[in-house]
Amino acid sequence: MVLPAQWFSDSSPILEAVLAGVASAWVEVFALLDATSAQRRVGTASGVFLDIAALDYFGQGLTRRPAEVDTAYSVRIQQNLIRPRATRAGVVQALQDLTGRVPSVFEPRNPVDTGGYNLNMGYGLAGGYGSMTIPYQFFVRAYRPNNLPVSNASGYVVGPGGYNAAPSFYADTSEFQGNISDAEIYANIAAVAPTTSIAWTTISN
Repeated sequence: MVLPAQWFSDSSPILEAVLAGVASAWVEVFALLDATSAQRRVGTASGVFLDIAALDYFGQGLTRRPAEVDTAYSVRIQQNLIRPRATRAGVVQALQDLTGRVPSVFEPRNPVDTGGYNLNMGYGLAGGYGSMTIPYQFFVRAYRPNNLPVSNASGYVVGPGGYNAAPSFYADTSEFQGNISDAEIYANIAAVAPTTSIAWTTISN
């Protein structure tokens, strides 16, 4: 607001206080409008609004991990929104995005996986046997991430942090920041696999 200079002297503390009070109220209103506007899109949303968006789109299938920051959670939500589904490629992509490792998928009715008699992976050669008696079923070997999310965790009697090797501590893997649980791996497969199919799954290190 601009007022004619001749209306007031150089020092008008009462006027300045009144105008500052009105202006501060509007500053809060406009800041609230900016913050609210940002929550309308997943790419710009933050805080609990990201959790609400994930709940709307995926139910309990994509909850925030312990101590997961908004940026990482937003990326996961956006990946899941555009991910291919109901295909083998969708299962592979979902697990690769989740764990950073490409899973092994075997379809008993897929000639590419089973081969033929003495051809590729067929009878007499390394590989898996095919079967026409189990339609809409496939086998998945998913792999846990290679990197543990805590620096002082290690293997049995291997330091630092392994059992009987200092510095040592005990913790459940669900407590690790950013950890990928087996339950989350299973849930990701179920979310992208065809509805009528059965995915026989094993999880390996």
